[in-house]
Amino acid sequence: MFPKLDPLLHSELRLAVMSILAGVDEADFTYLKKQTGSTSGNLSVQIDKLMNAGYIAVEKGFRGKMPRTVCRITEKGLEAFGKYVESLKEYLSAGK
Repeated sequence: MFPKLDPLLHSELRLAVMSILAGVDEADFTYLKKQTGSTSGNLSVQIDKLMNAGYIAVEKGFRGKMPRTVCRITEKGLEAFGKYVESLKEYLSAGK
């Protein structure tokens, strides 16, 4: 029987954001937008979903007069991401 995949991480954009954040200390909104090729509106919605799940922490502030949003993966997010990756590996190894 295949393990259940976390539906929150099964979204392409949310998975991309988590993948980026798993490899860095933090990433700002502009960087995430550039790396994912997402629109501002869609990225904002997906960041909110990850934040509400406790998978990422979001800090809003300013750099000079420009607004800046910084995202960091949480311990809960790292755990969920790791479990998701392991589940995918089980799916991939099933056909061997």
